[in-house]
Amino acid sequence: ETQLVESGGGLVQAGGSLRLSCAPSEFNDEDFDTTWFRQAPGKEREAVACITNEGQTYYSDAVKDRFTISSDNAKNTVYLQMSSLKTEDTAVYYCAGGWVVRSTWTDPHEYDYWGQGAQVTVSS
Repeated sequence: ETQLVESGGGLVQAGGSLRLSCAPSEFNDEDFDTTWFRQAPGKEREAVACITNEGQTYYSDAVKDRFTISSDNAKNTVYLQMSSLKTEDTAVYYCAGGWVVRSTWTDPHEYDYWGQGAQVTVSS
């Protein structure tokens, strides 16, 4: 069963930048959409950014203009470039794969594939 693997998490100071990567653990030729979710302690999992298999992107209001999602089809990898990080961005970040539309991309139940999560900690 295909799993997704995140990398690139870590500790960064507020105002800094970090880039997360997400790729399938094994070859997968399904052309799915990919979304980054995050979950902070005591909070629900929330959708952050999505890139569809056609290149359409969606962002939550909390990260719009600070985060950029992109994909490298040759490497079968999706990236989340995070800039101007805030302490409230601290969370475990998960990537998820599935087939979504504008009205459903934020719903975690729409996704078939998940990664194990990568910790992002932003210090003040």
